[in-house]
Amino acid sequence: MTDVLRRGRASLAFGFLVQGVAFALLVTRIPAIQDRYGVSDALLPVFLAAVPVLAGIGSVTTERLVRRVPASRVLRWSQPVVLLALLGVGAGEQLAGLAVSLAAFGLAVGALDASMNMLGVSLQRAYGRSIMLSFHAAYSLGGIAGASLAWMGAHWQLALWVSYLPVVLVLMPAVLVGSRWYVDGEGGGGGEVDVPEAEAAVGAGGAGGAVTFKLLLPLCVVMTVAYIGDSTVSNWSAKYLQDVLGSSEQSATVPYNVYMVTTLLGRTLGDFGVRRFGAVVVVRAGALSAAAGFAVVAGAPGAWVGMLGFTLLGLGLCVLVPQTFAAAGRRAFAQGGPRASDAAVARLNVFNYVGFLIGSPLVGALGDAWSYRGAMSVPMVLVLVTLVYARSFAPEPDRYGGGHERPHAADVGRGSNGL
Repeated sequence: MTDVLRRGRASLAFGFLVQGVAFALLVTRIPAIQDRYGVSDALLPVFLAAVPVLAGIGSVTTERLVRRVPASRVLRWSQPVVLLALLGVGAGEQLAGLAVSLAAFGLAVGALDASMNMLGVSLQRAYGRSIMLSFHAAYSLGGIAGASLAWMGAHWQLALWVSYLPVVLVLMPAVLVGSRWYVDGEGGGGGEVDVPEAEAAVGAGGAGGAVTFKLLLPLCVVMTVAYIGDSTVSNWSAKYLQDVLGSSEQSATVPYNVYMVTTLLGRTLGDFGVRRFGAVVVVRAGALSAAAGFAVVAGAPGAWVGMLGFTLLGLGLCVLVPQTFAAAGRRAFAQGGPRASDAAVARLNVFNYVGFLIGSPLVGALGDAWSYRGAMSVPMVLVLVTLVYARSFAPEPDRYGGGHERPHAADVGRGSNGL
């Protein structure tokens, strides 16, 4: 293990943390943003939907961009844009300014999400063991920090730009300095890592980096249902606890915080679980835990049982997204080498935003037309689809050589193509 890899891992984890802070500062202050700009309730969903749509465009653009420039360079310059766009949201006064800032935020977030997960997948391949969950744990920690900063800003009734400016002034130079140590797994960007001979051989024989959608389809489904579940918690947990389970307004804020803390805990320990039991077992356990969480929430007689359900949700959903990125990169790399791996991560990342766009409106529509308890059972059923595709998370042991993530014994023999 080289110092280059260690520094690369630490700097990338910091990048994930900063992204968690920025995203939480935006989404937790949506009511204040709405008030500042006078955005009507009818227009607000348009603005909110535009961000993930543009992020999807940014992710697709990144797939093409990394054919010419290293992913580390895309990440290095997209992260400051995200922070500046966040400050623009807080400092603007006109509706047109809000639209421009949110558009820049969405496009840059798509590029950032895609490129930093590309680097995470390639670093995991260089390490030869599961480390992907640790990066997403850093994101969860950043989300908790960002939500806490947002709470302080709201508590002290600070103007948005006053809340955002110190964060941007501290984090932007820090990420620019940290980006010096980003590592592209195949030798580009901030640091260079030699390609193992076995890795080079696979890459050279892989159809020039091509990756087929059929190869990724099971993982795209899992990514979509994971984010349907995540957006359900983000957008509906407080309302559900208050309106359906009869909690106080103050208690209704607890489930999302509990969800974020258990997400952090699950991701912090998740890599050890993958190394011990294999990715397939961890993904199945995560899906079952998330489904059980939704079942508890849907049937909860009161607020405290509902909070227990959201705790199970956090522990279950938290492992699915990082493992899906890791599996996509691993499967695509085996077929087409480094370029195929990057392309797979960028394409898979689009389904992050697809799930986000579907989840919140789906639960809201079902809640209005049917019941919110019934609506919570729908993501429960959807997340169980992951069990059908769990074998897609197994390594391909016959293709692994030096520098690859080692297949776990529990996964060997399951294969990765059979469903």
